[in-house]
Amino acid sequence: MLTIVKRPRANGNVAYRAVVRVKWKGKIVYSESRTFDRERLAKAWGKKRELELQTTDGIEKLKVAKVTVAELIERYIQEVDPIKRLGRSKRYTLEQLRCSDLGRKSAVELTSSDVIDHCKIRQSEGAGPATVSQDVTYLRTIFSLCQAAWGMPITSGAIDAARPVLNQLGLIGKSSRRDRRVTPDEINQLSAAFKERFSNRQANIPMSDIFEFAIETAMRQNEICSLRWEDLNLDKKTIVIRERKDPKNKHNNHQEVPLLGKALGIVLKQPQVSDLIFPYNSKSVGAAFTRVVRSLGIHDLRFHDLRHEAASRLFEQGYDIQEVALVTGHKDWNMLRRYTQIKPESLHR
Repeated sequence: MLTIVKRPRANGNVAYRAVVRVKWKGKIVYSESRTFDRERLAKAWGKKRELELQTTDGIEKLKVAKVTVAELIERYIQEVDPIKRLGRSKRYTLEQLRCSDLGRKSAVELTSSDVIDHCKIRQSEGAGPATVSQDVTYLRTIFSLCQAAWGMPITSGAIDAARPVLNQLGLIGKSSRRDRRVTPDEINQLSAAFKERFSNRQANIPMSDIFEFAIETAMRQNEICSLRWEDLNLDKKTIVIRERKDPKNKHNNHQEVPLLGKALGIVLKQPQVSDLIFPYNSKSVGAAFTRVVRSLGIHDLRFHDLRHEAASRLFEQGYDIQEVALVTGHKDWNMLRRYTQIKPESLHR
């Protein structure tokens, strides 16, 4: 049913609002409108929309007209997670999307402008291009399932149309490569500070041991804090890292790694007061590290940079790339190169 409503504008001109409604059993089940400067344009658009809504595709769109982006995300989580478990990071991103302004929008009416506006908001909140890019990638994955898996007339067209603009504006992009290595002077400063501030083992985290252990093993802070005594093999001088991070394998990714250098000695120094070798919250370890770094005035150093330092040292000591991969856990050797920055002077050794 098409209705043309004539309305005066503030500037004295006249506007024509075309309203298209669909009734089912005497009730309006769908309504949309658009305003035009000329009556003939309003009528032409209205008649076109009436014809479109009478097609099978149009009727299907009516059925999903009120389905929001948030509802699609919720369905994705409920149906995909039992089959292929979502990683913690991906689940968190999806929950953030579900609760955002974008989540409240109609999925079938989503526009490229809506996607671009969402990315601008994320940038204003402090998210970098790589983080925002994850939002867009996950969103497109969900929309691509609508027709193929759920039989919904919803496409990823709006997201695909937004991508070139997002790239041009620098709102999305790959994570920037970090080549930061900790210097010998910084290691001395940090070691002294950790020994001074975390000397009471009963009350504080043994940051001095954890700091040295990270440089010896290339382990992430959450990996260090999840190591278990039962996974330590003294004969082979190895330990199993459970659920080690792997982009292609989120679960049951246990890996046995060698404890090189001083690593085994550091482990054996720890008191067996728990099933865990380092029974501390990984976030607390990261916070303690950051506090000391800032107090010493050390610029732009993160705990994860110790992993970079460890990998680089292994190369400088003469280990091959496949041997270093056994320590760091990288299955893609090209990715391992990102963590490797051999110092020129090391070649003399």
